Amino acid sequence: MAALCTEFGDLVQIKKQLISIICLCKERGLVHSVKWASELAFALDALPKNELPPPPTFSEEDAQDLDALGLAKSYFDLKEYDRAAYFLRGCRSQKAYFLYMYSRYLSGEKKKDDETVDSLGPLEKGQVRNEALRELRVELSKKHSAGELDGFALYLYGVVLRKLDLLKEAVDVFVEATHALPLHWGAWLELCNLVTNIEMLKSLSLPDCWIRDFFMAHMYTELQMIKEALQKYQSLIEAGFSKSTYIISQIAVAYHNIRDIDQALALFNELREQDPYRIENMDTFSNLLYVKSMKPELSYLAHNLVEIDKYRVETCCVIGNYYSLRSQHEKAALYFQRALKLNPRCLGAWTLMGHEYMEMKNTSAAIQAYRHAIEVNKRDYRAWYGLGQTYEILKMPFYCLYYYRKAHQLRPNDSRMLVALGESYEKLSQQLEAKKCYWRAYSVGDVEKMALLKLAKLHEQLNESDDAAQCYIIYIRDIFSCGEQLEHAEVITALRYLGQYYFKNKLYDEASLCAQRCCDYNDAREEAKALLRQISQVRDQTETSASDLFAPLSNSNTPVRRVSPLNLSSFTP
Repeated sequence: MAALCTEFGDLVQIKKQLISIICLCKERGLVHSVKWASELAFALDALPKNELPPPPTFSEEDAQDLDALGLAKSYFDLKEYDRAAYFLRGCRSQKAYFLYMYSRYLSGEKKKDDETVDSLGPLEKGQVRNEALRELRVELSKKHSAGELDGFALYLYGVVLRKLDLLKEAVDVFVEATHALPLHWGAWLELCNLVTNIEMLKSLSLPDCWIRDFFMAHMYTELQMIKEALQKYQSLIEAGFSKSTYIISQIAVAYHNIRDIDQALALFNELREQDPYRIENMDTFSNLLYVKSMKPELSYLAHNLVEIDKYRVETCCVIGNYYSLRSQHEKAALYFQRALKLNPRCLGAWTLMGHEYMEMKNTSAAIQAYRHAIEVNKRDYRAWYGLGQTYEILKMPFYCLYYYRKAHQLRPNDSRMLVALGESYEKLSQQLEAKKCYWRAYSVGDVEKMALLKLAKLHEQLNESDDAAQCYIIYIRDIFSCGEQLEHAEVITALRYLGQYYFKNKLYDEASLCAQRCCDYNDAREEAKALLRQISQVRDQTETSASDLFAPLSNSNTPVRRVSPLNLSSFTP
């Protein structure tokens, strides 16, 4: 079990800290951090009156700025950001300074969105910049050098640096912000978006605080380290957060990421029972319903979210998925575009819109959408994989190889990425690399049951009959042992090859059994009967009877090499 911070032994203290940070974030208009902390606080037992934390300390500067701050905050809540900033110009308190700078930042963001919402489509929206960023950076930089920024102002400085693509400086500032104010979730979340790999995560000097465990669990999920993430979340549940809807939603997302669809669906249904008006994460829920082709459930979810709030990004994505499931791809793309008008940094909408353009055979628009998804989050393997598929359609295998490699680096144990890599290598006549990829795909758990078939066919092309037969034997054994019935054509291909292979090697009993099994399929019946006639003509008088249909395929007398093809079980391309 993942070790947690020792502070989890005192949940009363954690509850007090959450109540305090909720109050501080409310005063500064940081609504998302308020929501996150409030959800966690709600999951813990209520405190008696005498245990409640005291109100925040009030300095002389706070007292002088009280009226101006109250007025500005009222304008801020009404989204009149320039007006709020105007009345905070001469204020000296830390709280007023943060709200002054934050109002200016949000004013620039609002103007940027207003400029682009009608004049440009969503594909160009990301090109417009917030004009206030450079000014804010200069002013915050001076204060930072003088050591005058508190935890909230450091967070804002980091956001400004990230928006200006000064990512290295932004990471340093966000780490500083977490040390200055460890309980502010917003700074941790921004840091999540900038960490690109586990080595970078380990190199960060983070404060030793209970909130760090939530950050690490979130980070493991983002880095596709799902086993570690689930262990961490399970530890948090056992520590006292069993009622937390945030943790339930994160576990559901983690199961979605490893394609454990049934488990993820069960958790999302539980989440909807506990929080029926929740919209957050419902786009991920709709992805699962889409994969399972659950049309009625997806339709109900879409109608339900429209009744709650039809102008939310998640609602538009759910409706887009619904239309996509009904093969109405133009309508689906329209709703994904609406989602991007509401939030141009919505990763899921960019990726899903790329998929819809692929369905409509509009490869140039698909490429553009996938590239935007990667700009938003370079860790999105679906966008890299989508780009590989797009260039595959365009018959550009070198490009395919590059993008599939990127997807594979993000999902090293996903067989789909490995099979795609193998196909690209095959097209580039790099058969050895293709073999390694196909065998690795089988070794990590072949989701689509295609890796061994492709490997066998590649061995066939190279006239490596023993290796091809070995692959077909394993394929047949796996298919019939798990009771799955895949497409008849694939099973017929394997049985047909094995029948001929055994016949050539004068193993007539095994060849006969394969031919008899082929007779179960209409497409191969005549060919199987012809093979049976050939066997009966050349069969020796002494025959070895076979009691089980597939025992001969794994019998120790079979003249097939027992080692894994090319002994690649430990190879990672």
